Amino acid sequence: MAASRFVGPRGPSPGVEGAVEYFRKEAVAFAGACTGLREAAEGPADVGELRQRLALARLRYKRIESFLEYFFRSSATIYNRPPKFEAEDGGMEYQEPVGMQLMESLLYAKTLDRRALLEQAKAVESSAVDLPALLYGLKATDRQVLESLRIELIRVVALDVTGYEAPLLKSGIGESRAAMEAMEVQLGPYLEGKRGDSVGSYLDRSLALLTGDFDGFDRLRFLREAALPLQRQLGLFIRERGLELNTTRTLNYSAEDIFSPDAFLAAKFPGAAPAPDDVVRRGRRLFFDSSLSGNGRKACASCHNPAKAFTDGLRVSVELDGHQPLDRNAPTLLYAGFQFSQFWDGRVKSLEEQIRTVLQNPREMGATEVREEDVKAIAAYVRSLRPMNSAFDHFLRGSGELSAAARRGANLFMGKAQCATCHFIPLFNGLIPPDYAVTEFEVLGTTADDDFRHPRLSPDSGRYGPYPLPFFRGAFKTPTVRNAALTAPYMHNGGFGSLATVIQFYNNGGGAGMGLAVPDQTLSADSLRLSTAEMNDIVLFIHTLTDSL
Repeated sequence: MAASRFVGPRGPSPGVEGAVEYFRKEAVAFAGACTGLREAAEGPADVGELRQRLALARLRYKRIESFLEYFFRSSATIYNRPPKFEAEDGGMEYQEPVGMQLMESLLYAKTLDRRALLEQAKAVESSAVDLPALLYGLKATDRQVLESLRIELIRVVALDVTGYEAPLLKSGIGESRAAMEAMEVQLGPYLEGKRGDSVGSYLDRSLALLTGDFDGFDRLRFLREAALPLQRQLGLFIRERGLELNTTRTLNYSAEDIFSPDAFLAAKFPGAAPAPDDVVRRGRRLFFDSSLSGNGRKACASCHNPAKAFTDGLRVSVELDGHQPLDRNAPTLLYAGFQFSQFWDGRVKSLEEQIRTVLQNPREMGATEVREEDVKAIAAYVRSLRPMNSAFDHFLRGSGELSAAARRGANLFMGKAQCATCHFIPLFNGLIPPDYAVTEFEVLGTTADDDFRHPRLSPDSGRYGPYPLPFFRGAFKTPTVRNAALTAPYMHNGGFGSLATVIQFYNNGGGAGMGLAVPDQTLSADSLRLSTAEMNDIVLFIHTLTDSL
């Protein structure tokens, strides 16, 4: 197919043309890697060679990812979908796992299902060979190309370096480098050869740091010295040239970087609307007002105490009468506005729905009258609970330091321990990057308590209650780890008394890893093989996520 010319208001765009031609060339290379993988799957190749072939295909994919995911998102789903069910918040549509992430899980299973592997390899290859055809009739602009790159940078820092897509291959650092090399090529025409400017210098710094093995990679150094400064400078570069475009649902491109307090557009989350300061102040007063309850003795703050990071410190909260236990642990309200589902099982979409439900529940607040303006005011106050001012935040901004142990813990959290593959940065909750438009639910096989020598599965069916689909049995929303040092006990049932036991649970491989029957567990059942010292370091890191309230 002949090359297209992309013409804008000022004539041909070398940036767009360069990005298109780079995609065309690298798409052919990706298809070739997919063919090699399929041929190896058909032949006598052993598991080791097959893993190498898959790793090569993934590297090639990363070179076209920013362009493919941005301009042809629906076509991209066959290549890199998670190896588990995907159903958006409240959605009932089931999507079969497919693509390279599924192939990774097959290649690390106890017994290789070669037929299933070959089926996946053929499907990916047959689609990959047709990738250049997607360019026919494409109309693209510099704004779109530049936005695709700024989104890809978020994907690198929040997903790739944490190993989200390839936790077993542990190829995330090489993949991050491949993605950044692609970014370097596509930014070239815009930088006009000026590699000494801020964007170019931080891009060079990022590439220089993206070396070494996955477990030993210093993610904190990469974030602080390269990736976050690059994000700041790239945003400034785009803004100064009048090329800004925001097609995302929640990201605020006016923020300096993804860890800025204003990184997300709070008004874009369910039910949210700009609230004047006086409404927020009124909501705060109502939050502590026990007259809202049916018996006049219980306020929102009774179960969400600011001194305990807006939890109550109980295993499960108590009913309105003050004696009978409720069903679940009271989660923190900090950053609760940055979710697309509320309650542990995600049964409502907005904070307004959540507040209204609690007020009307005779077991919780038992309100005899619920005024809509009160609901909106309390929701506005809860949405204001997003400080982003922890020691870790100050460290990333260059205005504070962390102990060596906490730094080790942070690198473990975002690396070997795989915590950040569910507790995504920067909110450390289940809001999935790079779009941050879907809230994740996980089946962990959570036990009834932290007696792991005699594990018993929690009887709570979780998301299966409001959405009775088999793969939602035992699924719960992924809460934020920010301020977790203040919110014991943990999990939906308050069954774990300390952060140490939480990390031990994950180290054991969840319920399935301890021998319980959890057929749809989304957490790997394999041990993380963390030492006691490593687990202690992770706890110390989590303490650095405590905000000043």
